[in-house]
Amino acid sequence: MVPSVAARPRQPRSRALVKTLGYRLLMVVVTVAVAWVVVGDLGEAASIGLVANLVKTGTYYAYERIWDRVAWGLEG
Repeated sequence: MVPSVAARPRQPRSRALVKTLGYRLLMVVVTVAVAWVVVGDLGEAASIGLVANLVKTGTYYAYERIWDRVAWGLEG
């Protein structure tokens, strides 16, 4: 069964953007902490955390926008 696609997003872009940035901020902190434990250098850990999460932020936002148009699994 193919999911149906909604004609319009169910939430405003601003909401999706705020959700994305909040989640990514949390993930930057987690990534930096893990990288710091692994590499032992806070500067390198911060670089790893920031670069990885900049890429992931754009990817997540696009993914969220696509799924926002999928009506499958939603009522009404």
